[in-house]
Amino acid sequence: MKILTLTTDFGTGDFGIGQMQGVIWKIAPETRIIDLSHDISPHNIDQAALMLGRTTPYFPPGTVHIVVVDPGVGTQRRAIAAALGNQFFVGPDNGVFHFMLENARKAGGPITIVHLNNPEYWLSDVTDVFHGRDIFSPVGAYISKGVTLPELGAQIHDAIQLDGFQAAPMPGGWQAKVIEIDHFGNLQVNLSPLELMNSQEVQIQVQGAEIHGLVNTFGDRAQGELIALIDSYDHLCISIVNGSAADKLNAQVGVPVFVLLNP
Repeated sequence: MKILTLTTDFGTGDFGIGQMQGVIWKIAPETRIIDLSHDISPHNIDQAALMLGRTTPYFPPGTVHIVVVDPGVGTQRRAIAAALGNQFFVGPDNGVFHFMLENARKAGGPITIVHLNNPEYWLSDVTDVFHGRDIFSPVGAYISKGVTLPELGAQIHDAIQLDGFQAAPMPGGWQAKVIEIDHFGNLQVNLSPLELMNSQEVQIQVQGAEIHGLVNTFGDRAQGELIALIDSYDHLCISIVNGSAADKLNAQVGVPVFVLLNP
């Protein structure tokens, strides 16, 4: 049984998800559909890219991932399908596959990306405003049935990548930023242990607060204390023990984080 996942910014109260599922099952009734998330903030391509980057590596080879976070739907932006490593991705060419493409390049794995310009594998009636149903869903279903990427469109080598996910070096450390805030109010920062040189001797400045050193886990400090640690995504994370760092620091995605090494 083939696995196909859906990630959108639709929310769960409208009809779009059901329509996409119906299209997929009509073409490939043996496919198992898994909802990764439909709670991506509206039009938030960066958040969708992070979601894919953190979840899709845990899926088995051959999984097809359809993503519809598509503020440019109906414009000149391309619809694409990609084989990155051992999985497939279908969606808009707007950077939403940034991390998976980056990981495939680093791993030296196979990369094939095509512009979906063969309407034979679309619905017969395509609207300008719902390519998730009319193009991405049928294409994903056909991939799950074994249709190859060259049959779906012309190969391209210039898929869009996102900017701004890399921290900038500064004297004595890094100027980073908050790239995501999770359900608990933890601030996820675009720095890895490699960039921190695995050092506990760091000073972190964010929204007027300072944190000295890293802890291993939340229970290493008292309730209500502001801490920093390396989270399960292997990134720097700023937290309040049993509380919300986002609320405490009045922080949002994009706020700067200054990290000094061995201060």
